[in-house]
Amino acid sequence: MSTDRILLEFTLTKFDELFELIGGAGDELANRRPSAQGANSLYAIGAHVLGMVRFWSCTTNRGVEVERDRDAEFTATGSVAELLERAAVERERFITDVVSVRAHSVPARKPEGRDEQWLVSCHGVLLHVFEEICQHLGHAELTRDLLRG
Repeated sequence: MSTDRILLEFTLTKFDELFELIGGAGDELANRRPSAQGANSLYAIGAHVLGMVRFWSCTTNRGVEVERDRDAEFTATGSVAELLERAAVERERFITDVVSVRAHSVPARKPEGRDEQWLVSCHGVLLHVFEEICQHLGHAELTRDLLRG
């Protein structure tokens, strides 16, 4: 198995773990925010991850503009079932995005003000996606634990 395929598998595993956690929380808990100022709900974390994955894998690596309202991701609320349906669709799109680019080619679009190490290659961008998903999985685990008390 190639290192690119291994990275894809690791990323999908953490993506799945995140959305399994959110799915297990149910609508009420997933839409509640911890009492800390600026804290995000599990639902908002999930919505943000979906927007982030799409932006980096499609807009950055492939150059295909996708509509995204990053600020709205952090205030998003709704049905966990609908979020999980969106996650399933975005998971498949992510796979398509990953396999449609050459890992060591330069990303089609380089966002302004971003760390250069992530933008040297499409592989670097995917490492950034993996990093972000892992970070937000940990964020979601802590959020769930705080909400359960």
